[in-house]
Amino acid sequence: MMPVASALSRLRMSPIIRAFTLAEAAAFREIRLEALRLHPDAFGATFEEEASRDVACFAAGMPQDPPDAILGAWLPGEAAPQAMAGLHAEPRRKLAHKGQVWGVYVRRVARSQGLGRLLLERTIAVARDAGLETLRLTVSAEAVAAHALYVALGFRAYGTDPRGLKLGPGQYVDEVLMALDLRGV
Repeated sequence: MMPVASALSRLRMSPIIRAFTLAEAAAFREIRLEALRLHPDAFGATFEEEASRDVACFAAGMPQDPPDAILGAWLPGEAAPQAMAGLHAEPRRKLAHKGQVWGVYVRRVARSQGLGRLLLERTIAVARDAGLETLRLTVSAEAVAAHALYVALGFRAYGTDPRGLKLGPGQYVDEVLMALDLRGV
């Protein structure tokens, strides 16, 4: 891993934000497992569940039909992504106006530098360009910085899922349900 100062100076340059390719399944698996290991209270999947899946399983599960995508953010000159966000559009006709943002994660070295915002702005643009009208996500009630970023991007809370995630016996995390109206109204 590169020194923090070096990563931060590179972040001031334009990051590359694009969908992961199938050839990058190993890089996607690595950042996804890191996110689950370091922040088990922020994701519906567990590290143990996902770590049991090899790279081929990750590749098989990567979306190939736009607008569904797993977007990554790379710093110039870096092979490893520093952030990720998934986008899933509902395929059923009555629900096809909605999309779901999932798996948002920014590596520690790249936090508080605007990379998460850039990644989410691109995710929102992909959803809007696909004709989606509403974008939804859930965020841990304890994830203050993430919640603030979503609000700054226009997401609004529409409910809470009490005990939305169960981390262990008697250990729960409430989740805030948020939505962004993409219709430009």
